[in-house]
Amino acid sequence: MELHKKKCVPCEGGTPTLKPKETKEYIKNTPKWKSEKNHHLSREFNFKDYKSALKFVNKVSNIAENEGHHPDIQFGRGYVRITTYTHAINGLSINDFILAAKIDKL
Repeated sequence: MELHKKKCVPCEGGTPTLKPKETKEYIKNTPKWKSEKNHHLSREFNFKDYKSALKFVNKVSNIAENEGHHPDIQFGRGYVRITTYTHAINGLSINDFILAAKIDKL
């Protein structure tokens, strides 16, 4: 499944979160990401310095804006931590995996 080629579709409250079995299937396409309690995905990226980390954050921000799906980003000298979940449903949706796959392509 080429998730990085898909487009995030806005979710509304009432849309069901992914079931653990569905999460396990999608995580096969984004194996470097961790599913935390079937609620959110997270991954840490390492860089040589602050400037490189910031450059990556800006690229992620562009993807997030284009997709209309915004992760939580924490960064500092040499690292970026990204956490994503679908806020409207307070859990995971396919959008989180689409976003993760697009970030992995950077």
